[in-house]
Amino acid sequence: MLYDRKLSCYEQALEILNRRATTYSIVTICRINGLLSEEVIRQALELLQARHPRLNCRIIGKLNNLRFKTGDIEIPLRVVKKLDSQQWQEVVWEELNHKIESHKSLMRVVLVHLKNENNVNYLITTIHHAIADGLSCIQLHSELLKYCQKIISFEPIEVVSLPALPPLKKLLPDSMRGWKGTVNIFLTICRLLLKDIYYRPQTLKFEKFLPIESRRTGIVHRKLNEAQTTKLLNACRKNKTTVHAALCAAMLFAAGRKITPGKKTNVNLSCWSPINLRNRLQPNISNEHLGVLVSGDISCHNLRTNTSFWDLARDRRQQIKATLESERVFCLPFLTKLLINFLLTYPHQVFSTVGVTNIGRVNIPANYGVFELEEISFVTANAAFRGLCVAVLTFEEKMFLNFMFSEPAISQETAEILADHMLACIVKACKNPKFTFTDQVVAIPRQQLTSIAPGALSSVARQARRRDRSILDWFHK
Repeated sequence: MLYDRKLSCYEQALEILNRRATTYSIVTICRINGLLSEEVIRQALELLQARHPRLNCRIIGKLNNLRFKTGDIEIPLRVVKKLDSQQWQEVVWEELNHKIESHKSLMRVVLVHLKNENNVNYLITTIHHAIADGLSCIQLHSELLKYCQKIISFEPIEVVSLPALPPLKKLLPDSMRGWKGTVNIFLTICRLLLKDIYYRPQTLKFEKFLPIESRRTGIVHRKLNEAQTTKLLNACRKNKTTVHAALCAAMLFAAGRKITPGKKTNVNLSCWSPINLRNRLQPNISNEHLGVLVSGDISCHNLRTNTSFWDLARDRRQQIKATLESERVFCLPFLTKLLINFLLTYPHQVFSTVGVTNIGRVNIPANYGVFELEEISFVTANAAFRGLCVAVLTFEEKMFLNFMFSEPAISQETAEILADHMLACIVKACKNPKFTFTDQVVAIPRQQLTSIAPGALSSVARQARRRDRSILDWFHK
């Protein structure tokens, strides 16, 4: 069958992480207003499998011979009940740290019912990163809700099956094939090594070291309302940069201040960001197709005591632009397996100081008949990697940010502080165009949080409401 094939090197690397680390998956969360039942979701999942044949696959074989195998697969679905709307974070933590049984299925779903809010549900999907990226996961949720709406409304449903995607290598331009591709990959490796030797970027120190298989992914959730998101967008336009570059600058400022606390000194840091390849392939691939169609870019920066926030953001934008205009944009998928094997062999090493995954404005409907999609966000399991990362999207003019980190290398309390500091830098920069690395920022009043663990988030959820209110108050100061 067409869908039964050997995994590409890129896909192999992601399955290696899934087997040797805790997991490596994408968890997508949406808050839905409207009654949603297990029976309706089960029917919608079957329709989803008819549209996306890769959801009927599993991964078989040993690490040196991994293959997709099609079969009769039922996507695991469970229903949980929670008291508080913030307790969806408990379920997300569990999903981030529960290995995908790839020999059985490559996706699972959780429906969260709230006892105190009968009309509100959280729908949480966990998908193996080897078959999906952030963009396709968001689109998948939209399709799932459309099917649910049609099922409840007894509307006729026509499912158009999408063709299976070949390995990414077969979709790349001619410049990445044969000897040309080999030369481009070699030059990219040399460039990365020289940058690393020249800058020697510092990273956040281990608070506690554990082997990779014993680490867990932590999550800190934040969001900006419509007014706050608009203010950031306008500030980026005024300062001739992008929202993504500003987010990178804020993460670098927050990490740099943590690495050099109270010291007025220079520090070299690095920032990693994925790059969407869908509109750069031959032919272009829409967001509807499941697949991991991303590359990446790593930039290095020297933060001096007088480094301007907006100068740093423009520098980050320029470095990304240089990658996009070169063949380097296609090279990282070929290096992923090498990088992952290196990190698994040397678990003290770090990929980059910080990471920013921003898929930008999400163009999916909010209204699905009897359902209203109120919020949607995503987060990637990255327990194997020590640096602090954030997954960002903008939906209905509001920005949602999920910070992910490796526990206990970074504690929950430290991650909360870094997340708040990152937002503080954004607010300060929007108000003060001359904001620099060593300028003081106002701390966000918040409750001290304990480490998130299964069953331990109830108190965290209760405190989250107070913390969210304090953040909103602080933003309007």
